[in-house]
Amino acid sequence: MENRYQELAKKWLDNTITPAEQAEFAAWYNSDQDRPVNIPLAFAENEEALRQRILNKINRDIKKKPEPALTLVPAWLKVAASILLLSVIYMRYYANTKRPVKPLAATNRKPQLKNDVKPGGNKAILTLANGSQINLNDVKNGLLASQGQTLLKKDKDGQLSYHHTGTSPKDSATIYNMVTTPKGGQFQLVLSDGSKVWLNSASSITFPTAFAKNERRVTITGEAYFEIAKNKHLPFRVVSGKQTVEVLGTHFNINAYTDETAIKTTLIEGSVKISAYNQTALLVPEQQSSILYNAPGRINITKVDTEDILAWTNGNFQFEKAEIPFIMRESARWYDVNVKYEGELPKRHFSGSISRNVNLSELLKMLKYTGINFKIEGKTIIVTS
Repeated sequence: MENRYQELAKKWLDNTITPAEQAEFAAWYNSDQDRPVNIPLAFAENEEALRQRILNKINRDIKKKPEPALTLVPAWLKVAASILLLSVIYMRYYANTKRPVKPLAATNRKPQLKNDVKPGGNKAILTLANGSQINLNDVKNGLLASQGQTLLKKDKDGQLSYHHTGTSPKDSATIYNMVTTPKGGQFQLVLSDGSKVWLNSASSITFPTAFAKNERRVTITGEAYFEIAKNKHLPFRVVSGKQTVEVLGTHFNINAYTDETAIKTTLIEGSVKISAYNQTALLVPEQQSSILYNAPGRINITKVDTEDILAWTNGNFQFEKAEIPFIMRESARWYDVNVKYEGELPKRHFSGSISRNVNLSELLKMLKYTGINFKIEGKTIIVTS
């Protein structure tokens, strides 16, 4: 059997491996994890050259496939270079539980899904100051309403834009609107100052139709990406739960879903000040602040890959060492489904990307090949180990 896996490894490097053989190669890594595998020293005569060859192959495989056929790359693929450089390798998978990882069975079998779920799209509800609502995905482009001295339009590209037509007196009452996206929805809007906002699924933003003369302040739930129009005399503040983000003009993303473990703010360019629970912190580009919901006394700052964070704004899921529950929460919001777990899942991590424009079955099919099983019952995904 070891000769077989050596043969598959060579075929994978030479780009001659068939889909069935590639599935067999993936199954091998997810099974028999405690058995030693001998790799001939010939595979490692030139370690650096071979390592670069493997990594180049991985990058080509990821980049060359057009949407929607981007593949979710399991974590084992990223360590392939190291696997083939050793003469004797003991590959082990350590779960956080005592139960061993189950072997991946029937990897060449198509997922048995009773039905499928289409991806989400541009969907949102606009709530005006008087409480009336407009379904933004149903209305035609053009003028939608007026709020005080501000005109509301749906532009030809489908986004909502606010156009302030006058100068509001200082003592005039502020008029608020709210845009809400459902599960399976996303939307883009331009505020009256020219700031741009992208709303992810199951999110909302409440904002004045015309900003006051001393500050620009909005409130969000869920996830939103901002490109703030610069105005050094008028700070822009975003409130999400107990956190306030203050900027003058910059690009940043806030993930404030309450079913996640923390509020996370990621800075793309410029600078922002984070305030929460009597704590403050300044972010520079490619930094992310994190405030845990169950331990809110501290603002943690880490360096992140902003491409991963903004993938959703570019129409992709992009995961970096993500666990199945996190992937399922992202999927549930975008496909408007529920998730039910049966049995204890192994602690596995996945890295890779796939288009958000594919049906749910395409995402589940990628995940199924890693040893996790899925089935769809109505509007619920059943996940089993």
